[in-house]
Amino acid sequence: MAQAPTEAKSSDRRARRPDFVPEEKQFDERTLHIDRVARVVKGGRRFRFRALVVVGDRKNRVGIGTAKGADVTAAVTKATEVAKKHFVTVPLYKGTLPHEVTAKVGGANILLKPASAGTGLIAGGVVRTILEVAGVSNALSKSLGSTNKTNTAYATLAALQSLVPANKWVTATTKKAAAKPKAATTAAKKVTKGKE
Repeated sequence: MAQAPTEAKSSDRRARRPDFVPEEKQFDERTLHIDRVARVVKGGRRFRFRALVVVGDRKNRVGIGTAKGADVTAAVTKATEVAKKHFVTVPLYKGTLPHEVTAKVGGANILLKPASAGTGLIAGGVVRTILEVAGVSNALSKSLGSTNKTNTAYATLAALQSLVPANKWVTATTKKAAAKPKAATTAAKKVTKGKE
């Protein structure tokens, strides 16, 4: 009984020290959904918990994980570890998405569109949480089809993965720039042939 107050005092002393800085969390971890699942065995049903977790650093990286455990905390911990192992880098352009994109997983169909500065996140539920932890500040979205949270989460991640960064877009100017060096090399070949 005498140990509890001393532990509290030592933590107070550390907090009062001027050089003490509390540890900041590196990732934003959010639980999207928790389900109770059952396995039917000879004696009846065995219940476990399934957790769907999204982890992001708010700086273009996000991951999704799902796992089962005997209790909720075990399931969430395992799902968080799975999400951290499957990070995806999202190419952003001025705080929004570089272009419009759609993705389909199972029955869930997700549409993501870029938005001008100041619009904010026009998204709901799972999609909003994933975009927030990925660091997207302005975007529009529409969830079509199934409302299954797991499929919606993976469809959103698939949409973010299929984004092409603005510097890799193929436009009319990039096509012309790519065509000019070829024309120069063919002209140089003609000149060398004429000299022979």
